[in-house]
Amino acid sequence: MHPSLHTSKRLWSVILAGGEGERVRPLIQRWLGRHRPKQYCTFVGTRSMFQHTLDRAAVLTPVTRMVTVIARGHRREAFSQLDGRQAGTILLQPENRDTASGIFLALTYVKAHDPNARVVIYPSDHFVYPEDWFLETVAAAARATERLHDRVILLGVTADRPEQEYGWILPARVLALEGAHPVRGVSTFVEKPTAAQAEDAMARKALWNTLVLTAKLSTLWEIGRRCFPDVLSRFDRLEAAIGTSEEGQVLKDIYADMPSRNFSRDLLQYAVERVAVMELCDVLWSDWGNPVRIAETIQRIGRTPAFPLECLKSASDPASLAV
Repeated sequence: MHPSLHTSKRLWSVILAGGEGERVRPLIQRWLGRHRPKQYCTFVGTRSMFQHTLDRAAVLTPVTRMVTVIARGHRREAFSQLDGRQAGTILLQPENRDTASGIFLALTYVKAHDPNARVVIYPSDHFVYPEDWFLETVAAAARATERLHDRVILLGVTADRPEQEYGWILPARVLALEGAHPVRGVSTFVEKPTAAQAEDAMARKALWNTLVLTAKLSTLWEIGRRCFPDVLSRFDRLEAAIGTSEEGQVLKDIYADMPSRNFSRDLLQYAVERVAVMELCDVLWSDWGNPVRIAETIQRIGRTPAFPLECLKSASDPASLAV
């Protein structure tokens, strides 16, 4: 491992791959003739977004400290893409109950094995280029949690437009330096802003929230219990059942009435004093949540998409999105 990527031996990777990718369904349907969740699609190059994420996580943590969450309905798709890769512990989430349940499902299994762990959480549907600079920043953020152990450290990206589909982070004062990376407090979050709010956030030099984060596991658990005890109490039940014959049934039971909670809106926004942000510099990052962003990103890196350009015509907007 490169010296700049050195991280704690207690560091775990959590890969979130349970989403359906509804907003890019028209593109994928035109391209493949069927729906496939976007994280399992290879839009450019030879690896899917899921495969890219697994490979990135494996640089910083061994497979024994990786936990991957997929939707039960995506099992065949996900397993077909492992292609010799190891994904560590693979959890099949019974139902989609928004982002908090997926994150805390993975954290429950990490906690059962190493309650003193630190974790990095990676959504699997983001484009990142170049990957080495991205991982250098992730590693720096992970090291920073060893000093700022009571903080969740998010990666934020400098905005180049008033994007309304992203969450925004307004940074506060510098809390610490990790090498050349300042770690700042957070003044406020802005989720799904109006056009005016997005313009204001950009003018105030707010950052886009990548939802790539690192923290001490106990910090996340403490904040989660404070913000949505009804969710955490269910995962307490699951933790007690891990490794027993009851584990599968308990997992099914707790999801039967699992409340839907959003990790950003229902946790981060209510725990601003426990959150910090590190800027992701010199990296092209994009949440490929709609065809327009996919087209723009591929154009910026000068690559050829793996799908025919005419597939960028959406059902709702017949105009081509030329790359």
